[in-house]
Amino acid sequence: MDIDKIYGFNFPTPIRFGAGAIDELPAYLQANMLNRPLVVTDPVIAELPFFKQIIEKLANKGIDTVVYNELHKNPVKSDVIKGGDVYHEYKRDSIIGIGGGAALDVARAVALRAHHDRDLFDYDDLIGGDVYVTNEIPHFITVPTTAGTGSEVGRSAIISEDDTKRKRILFSPRLMAKIVFADPMLTIDLPSFITAATGMDALTHNMEAYLAKNFHPMCDGIALQGISLIADSIETATRNPDIESRAKMLLASLMGAVAFQKGLGVVHSLAHPLSSLLDTHHGLANAVNLPYGMRFNYEGSEHRFDKIGSALGLGDNSGSAVVDYLFDLNGKLELPTRLSSIGVEREHLAPLSELAYADFCHPSNPKPVSKEDFHAIYQSAF
Repeated sequence: MDIDKIYGFNFPTPIRFGAGAIDELPAYLQANMLNRPLVVTDPVIAELPFFKQIIEKLANKGIDTVVYNELHKNPVKSDVIKGGDVYHEYKRDSIIGIGGGAALDVARAVALRAHHDRDLFDYDDLIGGDVYVTNEIPHFITVPTTAGTGSEVGRSAIISEDDTKRKRILFSPRLMAKIVFADPMLTIDLPSFITAATGMDALTHNMEAYLAKNFHPMCDGIALQGISLIADSIETATRNPDIESRAKMLLASLMGAVAFQKGLGVVHSLAHPLSSLLDTHHGLANAVNLPYGMRFNYEGSEHRFDKIGSALGLGDNSGSAVVDYLFDLNGKLELPTRLSSIGVEREHLAPLSELAYADFCHPSNPKPVSKEDFHAIYQSAF
């Protein structure tokens, strides 16, 4: 840290956390005179009993909901355009995102589009589009149902182009939720694969945020605590879930998303192209690439890896054991450790490397990553 330099950093939104927190949603809407929310979720969650109960409880309080669930596993621009049309067609007064990262990203992007008329990707943060986010944002509420992306506390939405599948990032501090209802009971019935994959996504967020080269000491502390919570709970949450393990995973997911405002790194840049090119589940893509990305980052960050090792419960000065721990953890969670196990062919490695090098996450990695580095990492993971 350079004490002669001025740094800037900030933190996000109010959170209602705990078993049964979702029961506060109707009263919150009433207190804020909101009675026509657009509820954005994915097609699977829309059919689950807990979701139908949420909608029924809102209806019982005289709250008129419209549900929009026409979105892809990896959301695309047309999902957002349709959602915005529904918002206006049914004259909604607020937006509630319920679900995992896809649903919450689309909900946030719909909130942006509601009163912003430029082409959606004019708001891409990577081309300075946040300066155009100047109009009203509808009252926006998030309800996470997975412990992975942490999108509920974020201020960005990752949306792909329909044709090229290139990922674009819509960002503004004004896109943060007004409030988050984080209820671990909503995650209790997650299938083991989704629990494991989204949990590894949360671990990746915390680890990459801690290693990111940007300055944010509060995020560093949060990331280490998030890592510790995941190490304590991910195996139980996956194999024999209980409310305590689910609660720890949900907290760790929130922490990872708070922490990665500091930045992410090479692992996310390795993972994003898999979703773009092969429609791979984002958490699974991170899980497979995490040990290889951390192996790449170890040299030069040994002291930070020692802190990560301690947070994982490996003891003092254990940074050199972190990569092996990650390989073992994937095995315990019955997640693959090779790209060839998730549909990647050798001919994919070159285009994946091109996409990874163009990705927006690795500039904050603790050391530079070239296109050749990406190709080498993919080869080692193949």
